[in-house]
Amino acid sequence: MKSKYVILASALLISVSTFAQKDQIKAAEKALKSGNSAEAKGILQQAESLIPNATDSEKAQYFFVKGNTLLDLATKNIDASKNQSDAAKAYQDLLAVEKASGKSKYTSQAQTAISDIKNKLLNSAIEEGTKKNYSEAAKKLYAVYELDKTDLEKLYYAASYAVNGQDWDTALAYYLELKKQNYSGEGMAYYAKSLVSDKEDYFGTKAERDRMVSLKSHSNPRDEKIPSKRGEIYKNIALILVQNGKTDEAKKALAEARIANPDDTSLTLTEADLYLKLEDFPTYKRLISEVLAKSPNDADLLFNLGVISAKTDVVEAEKYYKRSIEIKPDYINAYLNLAILKLDGEKKIITEMNKLGTSEKDTKRYEVLKNQREAIFLATLPYLEKANELDSKNEDVATTLLNVYGALEMTDKKIALKAKMGK
Repeated sequence: MKSKYVILASALLISVSTFAQKDQIKAAEKALKSGNSAEAKGILQQAESLIPNATDSEKAQYFFVKGNTLLDLATKNIDASKNQSDAAKAYQDLLAVEKASGKSKYTSQAQTAISDIKNKLLNSAIEEGTKKNYSEAAKKLYAVYELDKTDLEKLYYAASYAVNGQDWDTALAYYLELKKQNYSGEGMAYYAKSLVSDKEDYFGTKAERDRMVSLKSHSNPRDEKIPSKRGEIYKNIALILVQNGKTDEAKKALAEARIANPDDTSLTLTEADLYLKLEDFPTYKRLISEVLAKSPNDADLLFNLGVISAKTDVVEAEKYYKRSIEIKPDYINAYLNLAILKLDGEKKIITEMNKLGTSEKDTKRYEVLKNQREAIFLATLPYLEKANELDSKNEDVATTLLNVYGALEMTDKKIALKAKMGK
């Protein structure tokens, strides 16, 4: 007989708990409708321990009210970022419950809310990035990624923001997750020129771009390949590991990456860059030769080799930049980097000129240095003019070209360029 009373008592306890949680959910709903979301949150927290034993419909209702409550708090700017993320988590729990039960009372509303939260978090992350609050931007983008873990692009940009904020441990964790998922970011970007603004617009899909072209609102469609980001990802993993004194781990990470992605030359370049930083020049040169053997006529590759080589060998860098221009005559970045290579030589001359006195010996030396500086400007001029021709709206290029015209006393060209710039 005693055992029967125990069973009956247990059943009564479960019934009482069920009524309690129903009442609490209703009370939370009532508080939320009256605008008191803080009170609603407190009531839901009291009910939380009872939810594991609730029915599926009660669980769905609980998570729906919880999501709405947290979203209302976020809308009122109360710990907005955290409450948005927690609201999305509540809605995801709701979706999981209704999917398992085969019912969909709140599913549509929850999906709409999650989509809205994603957009808000994304816009907020961009805003934080603009304000240079990089760590906060990284957290918000990571929250967007957690809402949809197939969207690895958001994780990539979260890692980039973490790097900008010098939050190395967070950046490393994000990059390691990207490595685990074998993310490359390769794809195609679609552009067309707007007939209204006369500027090139970016489109998320080819179909969208082509539709606008067919509607005659855009013209001059072009496709641009988005290169693999693996090299950058593994490079940053390696750099953070090196910074943390884990050089061997950095080497191992890159070696493993190359084995997993044997055709990705950006990884070989990254490994070469690492050995360059470690001043292991024989290994660096071997890796560079390996890359060139695979792609001797790849303009982008040759350009990247120029960037890496510029750190140690200006002559070698110039050779790579010129070769990339031979293959791709409109390669504006190659012209710019050639100009920078040449102009870098001016710094040393200016420093020496500023130290000279007024003696006869110093005066003669000044004239020699002046001629050398003029020779640098003359060597730089063709590259700057070509870069300006290719991108006349680039103010940095135009301003540098103006300065060179001024130094060479090319008054007519300087006046003409100023007029073109509207100055």
